[in-house]
Amino acid sequence: MSLRPVPVQVLETLQKYDSATISNVIELFGVRQRNVGYMNPSIHALFPDFPPIVGYASTATYRSARPLAKGDLVSNLVAQVEAMASLPTPRIVVFEDIDHPPAAATFGEVMCAIYQAFGAVGLITSGAARDLEALKSRRFATFASSVCVSHGFGRIEEVHTNVHVGGLTIRPGDLLHADCNGVVLIPLEIAEKVAVVCSDWIAAERIVLDYVDGTGVTVEGLSEKLEEMGKRISQITIAGQNKPELV
Repeated sequence: MSLRPVPVQVLETLQKYDSATISNVIELFGVRQRNVGYMNPSIHALFPDFPPIVGYASTATYRSARPLAKGDLVSNLVAQVEAMASLPTPRIVVFEDIDHPPAAATFGEVMCAIYQAFGAVGLITSGAARDLEALKSRRFATFASSVCVSHGFGRIEEVHTNVHVGGLTIRPGDLLHADCNGVVLIPLEIAEKVAVVCSDWIAAERIVLDYVDGTGVTVEGLSEKLEEMGKRISQITIAGQNKPELV
C-alpha cells in the first residue's frame, strides 16, 4: 500500500495529548461534522491507565460463531501480518467482528504478541477480548466492546478492507489516536496542524481552569474568563488556516 507517512516527530507530539484534546482540535479545521470521526461508547479501553497510542490502521474482519468452511486462522493470520507490513509504523490492528452479537473473543495473547512483534502498538475490535492480564503485562493497548473467555471458531476473513467499528468507518492506513477517552480518526491532511495546535488549545482551557481552581471565584469573573477563552480559541482557529511548522 502506497501511503505517505506522517513525520515521526508529528506522531510523537500527537501522542503527548489525550484523545479528547485531539478531537477538540480537529474541530477547529472544519474538515468534518462534529458528530463524526470518532468511535462511539460501545468501544472501551481495556487498560484505561495506559498512555495514548497513535498509529496507522491495519484492518480486517473476523467471525467466530460457526465452524470454518475453508482455510484456518493461522494461514489468514500470516496473510494479515504480510498486509500489515505494507503500512508505516506504528500500526494499530482494527477488527470488525461480523457476528452480532460477538460469539467469542477476537484476540488473545498469542495474536497480540505477533502483532506487537510486527510494529503494532495496539488493537481495536468491535468484538470481545481475552487474556487481559497477559496483555496488560505486555503493555499492549487494547480496545473492545466486551470480554469473553473463549475464541470459539475464530477466523480472520477479509484483510485490509474497509471496516465499521464503533460507528466509525476505518480504511487501511487511516491515522488513529486512542486512549481511555476513546478512539478518534485524525485526517492525514491536517495531522501536522493538529499536532502544532494542541498546546494552544490546552493554554486556552487553562484560562478558565486556573481561574476556577483559584480563590474568590465569582459568576462575573467566570463570564470574563469564558469570553477570554473563546477569543483565544477563535485566534487558534484563524491561525490554523495557515500551515504551521512543528518545532
